[in-house]
Amino acid sequence: MSQRLRAGLVGLGKMGRNHARVLKGLDGVELVGIVDPEAAAEGRVMGVSVVADLDDLLARGIDYAVVACPTALHHQVGLQLAQAGVPALLEKPLAKDPAEAVALVEAFAERGLVAGVGHIERYNPALQSLRDRLSAGELGEVFQVVTRRQGPYPQRISDVGVVLDLATHDIDLTAWVAGQHYARIGAQTFSRTTNPYEDMVSITGLLTGGTITSHLVNWLSPFKERTTVVTGAKGAFVADTLTADLTFHANGSEPVGWDALAAFRGVSEGDSIRYALAKREPLLVEHERFRDAVLGLPGAEAEIVSLAEGARTVQVAAAILESARTGTAVAVTDPSATSAPGVVRPGA
Repeated sequence: MSQRLRAGLVGLGKMGRNHARVLKGLDGVELVGIVDPEAAAEGRVMGVSVVADLDDLLARGIDYAVVACPTALHHQVGLQLAQAGVPALLEKPLAKDPAEAVALVEAFAERGLVAGVGHIERYNPALQSLRDRLSAGELGEVFQVVTRRQGPYPQRISDVGVVLDLATHDIDLTAWVAGQHYARIGAQTFSRTTNPYEDMVSITGLLTGGTITSHLVNWLSPFKERTTVVTGAKGAFVADTLTADLTFHANGSEPVGWDALAAFRGVSEGDSIRYALAKREPLLVEHERFRDAVLGLPGAEAEIVSLAEGARTVQVAAAILESARTGTAVAVTDPSATSAPGVVRPGA
């Protein structure tokens, strides 16, 4: 790649160090500085200078920035980058509340800057293939999307609960693969750890095209699970994003002749296929897409998660928390009047 971009990184926690690792090896990019007040005393990390202040990083003349600091700081850091005319990839969630998310959308849009949100699951090979297959009509009408995202408590999180930290993955990927937005949400949350925020949530939802959704998300399970099941007119897709596997289970076409087995299974079974997929690291693919968007390559900006989409996800998360607080179903309002996020729903 002939043009070499100068990138900066804000935040050096667990996810920030993953971003630093990828940026260090990214073709056409040079990581020229990192902002982290706590790590600044180290001087250099991975051979890159670490500074305590964003102004110090901006003074180095960066072409774009990756923001991986705590969610509560996204608004402040993002606005400063926008004011400086610097494109930015902000880790998910975009902001801690809808008002701050919309402010970021407007700040970057007013200056015509490329900006995106790090919803990394969109770049998982299993979900990429699933979305393409839904778009091609391989499942027919989409009836339901069910996700399960659970595992042990992460010590890295202290400023938000499981809804903003983990459930935002499922909110974004569900709207993206189904090509619909959330219309209504119902939720139950509770906390069983010392974290002042919720650490378990059960969510039911209705999308704008009539698809129903269910999400189970927690930090309380002793095992890790990341599963998306999409059921439609022709069968069901099961995506495991931990292993990046995608399996299709077709509706049955052959009756079961063994009466006892038929009674036990309830339905006839069709074919099951586990697809062979190229499995590249999602974080690397995310960075490649954002780099290309900054370079202005044709079609590249359409491959990143826009700030408007990120703001919509934050709005849905707020509706989930409101539903849990009030014990009622909540209509999801559109904070920024964004267009549909992806696939045209078959039959729509």
